[in-house]
Amino acid sequence: MMQQLPADGVVRSVCPFDCPDTCGLHVTLKDGRVTAVTGDPDHPVTKGAICNKVRQLPDRVHHPDRLLTPMRRVGPKGSLAFEPITWEAAYGEIIDKMNDIIHHDGAEAILPYSFYGNMGILNAEGMDRRFFHRLGASRLARTICNAAGSAGYSYTMGGSIGIDPEETVHTKLFLIWGCNLVSTNMHQTMLATEARRHGARIIHIDVHRNRTSAWADECILIQPGSDAALALGIMHILIREGLVNEAFVKEHTVGYEELAEEAKRYSPSVVSALTGVPPHKLEELALLYGRTTPSFIRIGNGLQHHDNGGMAIRAISCLPALTGQWSTQGGGAMKGNSWYSRINHAKLERPDLLPDRKVRTINMNQLGYALTELDKPVRMLFVYNSNPAVVAPDQTKVREGLLREDLYTVTHDLFLTDTCKYADLVLPATSHFENLDLYNSYWHLYVQLGKPILPPAGESKSNFTLFKELALRMGFEPELFDMTEEEMITEALDSRLNPMLEGITFEALSQKHWMKAGDGRRHPLPGKLPTPSGKIELYSKSMLRAGFSPVPTHTPLLEPETYPFLLTTGPNHSYINSTFANQPKLQKLEKTPTLHMHEQDAARLGLTDGELVLVRNDRGEARLTLKSGTDVLPGVLVTQGLWWDDEASGRSPVNALTPQRLSDMGGGATFFSNRVEVVKLDA
Repeated sequence: MMQQLPADGVVRSVCPFDCPDTCGLHVTLKDGRVTAVTGDPDHPVTKGAICNKVRQLPDRVHHPDRLLTPMRRVGPKGSLAFEPITWEAAYGEIIDKMNDIIHHDGAEAILPYSFYGNMGILNAEGMDRRFFHRLGASRLARTICNAAGSAGYSYTMGGSIGIDPEETVHTKLFLIWGCNLVSTNMHQTMLATEARRHGARIIHIDVHRNRTSAWADECILIQPGSDAALALGIMHILIREGLVNEAFVKEHTVGYEELAEEAKRYSPSVVSALTGVPPHKLEELALLYGRTTPSFIRIGNGLQHHDNGGMAIRAISCLPALTGQWSTQGGGAMKGNSWYSRINHAKLERPDLLPDRKVRTINMNQLGYALTELDKPVRMLFVYNSNPAVVAPDQTKVREGLLREDLYTVTHDLFLTDTCKYADLVLPATSHFENLDLYNSYWHLYVQLGKPILPPAGESKSNFTLFKELALRMGFEPELFDMTEEEMITEALDSRLNPMLEGITFEALSQKHWMKAGDGRRHPLPGKLPTPSGKIELYSKSMLRAGFSPVPTHTPLLEPETYPFLLTTGPNHSYINSTFANQPKLQKLEKTPTLHMHEQDAARLGLTDGELVLVRNDRGEARLTLKSGTDVLPGVLVTQGLWWDDEASGRSPVNALTPQRLSDMGGGATFFSNRVEVVKLDA
């Protein structure tokens, strides 16, 4: 059914961006335009607070550079020379190209490339997945973000199962591990701040002293890629000091003896050499953790982006079991929480429609390889909800592939992104304010409905509409594709595979706006977990069968030590990946891409604070403004944010430096296992 748009005034909406908080929004409308965006004070978790970048949504939605009509390339790739065309012409060209490729090369020569630029379930993993499954295209392993950590955590807990974040107001010790919480999960900082009023202590463990470090009570800097060693060092001291909750371990875990044997190897002196954490500081941290209940570990996203990232998360996830934190309200850990509100992906995406179940899968982290080196080349790339010419690793290879004249590229976006430079067709996309969609969170437990509050800008279409209309023009089955958003939301909420969605329906969400998975009941951990044993697995037979150590262990990074520095490329405060990077107000706040370096390293290289330097390795180079100090350890570099190209300033993507190697588990990215050198520009 057609959704009626609201009149002027304040209406409810949902934040759609790739952020754990999935905030409830209040949006002010006047004369068909968004004039203000604030937080919804009635939302049970986000409670009226939102980040500054989302407050700038009026500028994004009504940006003068919004794409409003389909466009066809008329100049060389990279030139941004396009002419407007009709949707019918665009659809005709896409279908003719697809049919020609299928006839000559097979459907697997077509590759979709997407991620979560829009987290709405229908527009991120709904009609698009169904369309490409039915087409028989190559499958995309969407592993650029959380795959390694999810795999490592699941070996311990059976899935993305953490505590309800609302319970962390009862926590007495927070370990914020590898997470710039203030910039990337602000409502967890609000809950932790409330707990601190009642005596909680907050410790930040990271490779970079950042906004979260300033907010926390203490910051512990560590070497990149050494997180598993630190976790095992804490275990060593817990066991040595008799701080293991033996009753909990006996009842709720398997494999303690094997884990304890491995932990013997990680004495404070050994761990200090690996992590850079002084032995006395390690002792203090372990004793505080072992003697404080409830304790909560918020495991961040960045530390999994290493060669050993899956094992690092695996090691950290074992810690709460040793001290029995899961049995106490406010105790435990969280990497993600998607297990609670997981939707019926099989019914939504229909992988059963694949004509060939053995069709190849291409890892999105290896797009550069896929576009330049495959024996059976990709002939069509269909990009939506992503900007691979900025976000994908090894940009030199990626852009070399995108420049191929025999590669036909379609992009669907709100703006002419860097990826659009290489497109043959550019299609205008709606903003989430123009869509009906379903949202869940990978942090809190609420499912939310976002209703359209604006008409589509110009001739823009949602991902749902684009792939529905393409499917029908391709002659695909109407009973599978000629459906409404309401019908697909109903399919996604089918609770037969997840009883915690019982009672959450499209009709109920239309009235209530949000509903909590599990109907608000507390689900104490550990109950019976979805691990093979039903318990927390400190020793995992599944890992052994997969070729891993069955207990956590530390392994060194694989990047050859050809260059002297390890570079971490984390998020900044005002962008989400490359989203928002084209908004002048937010650009002004971030100023310029910056490189954090220890002052001793800067002095040794003769570099001065504020100087423009060249960062390079065998893969590529980037120009960054130096910021020297003590915010990183010697030998460590950090830069924040993914900036769009700017030829005038010579700015190029920092992902020109990062590797396409895959992590130890889950096929994840290894952005941070990246060695570089830094030189003066005049050198």
